[in-house]
Amino acid sequence: QVQLVESGGGLVQAGGSLRLSCAASGRTFSRDAMGWFRQALGKEREFVAAISWSGGSTDYADSVKGRFTISRDNAKKTVYLQMNSLKAEDTAVYYCARSPGRISGYANEYDYWGQGTQVTVSS
Repeated sequence: QVQLVESGGGLVQAGGSLRLSCAASGRTFSRDAMGWFRQALGKEREFVAAISWSGGSTDYADSVKGRFTISRDNAKKTVYLQMNSLKAEDTAVYYCARSPGRISGYANEYDYWGQGTQVTVSS
């Protein structure tokens, strides 16, 4: 069993920054790929970023490349999402998730999900 708890969301002005954290507990974390997804009101959940278990491989949605950075600290069992140059269209609930395999942009390859944290960007 894996538990994931996101934090760090909030209200920020366009152009600002936020750092999201996802703390994992339960079975091993250091061998799992991790991902961030988001879901805006009335829209489907979409991929944001993913990172391999070692941190050596990352992947990003085109919409966030160059603005967001995913990282992890296996000793702390935590994955981060640094979000810079935020835009109104980044407003969404952000979820972290665990993939038992390789990094992926597909939600159905992730088996454990956090409860989400709201990010609101005012324009």
